[in-house]
Amino acid sequence: MPILLRGIEGIKAYAGFNLGKSSWVEISKDMINGFASATDDWDWISVDEEKAAQGPFGGAIAQSYLVMSLLIPLLSDIYLLEDIGLGLQCGINRLRFLAPVPVNSSIRLDATLKSVDAVGEGAQLVLECVIECDATREPALEAEIVYRVWPSTLTSTRTICACGS
Repeated sequence: MPILLRGIEGIKAYAGFNLGKSSWVEISKDMINGFASATDDWDWISVDEEKAAQGPFGGAIAQSYLVMSLLIPLLSDIYLLEDIGLGLQCGINRLRFLAPVPVNSSIRLDATLKSVDAVGEGAQLVLECVIECDATREPALEAEIVYRVWPSTLTSTRTICACGS
């Protein structure tokens, strides 16, 4: 069950704490092929199972950016924001792909709210994210993801500089 973070003050209350782990998500061949189609990333190590079986990992693996793109839905499984008017992904401070994710393996996210800092009327969140894979000993991905959130009282007539310094 996701943690409910209510308003900016509710988010700040969790600064420095582990928010938990998501459910496991299977990385199927259909998912890999769909990502290849959407991004035009047809690298043989991901889409050609016969050739990939002869490659360095003994089989097809997910594209690294497919794994990264799953951060958002996996985070949604860990926490829900309430009383927030707007939230935007602003960037990635650090990103490392540490281990391949084999086709038909499963991944899950472990997230820690590293920091929450006031920015104007809103706040900037930094999340430490580790994606685990059930087929590898080391994590598949480690990243520091940056978000900005604004209160629900925000009106549409205000100008927001989304993620600049």
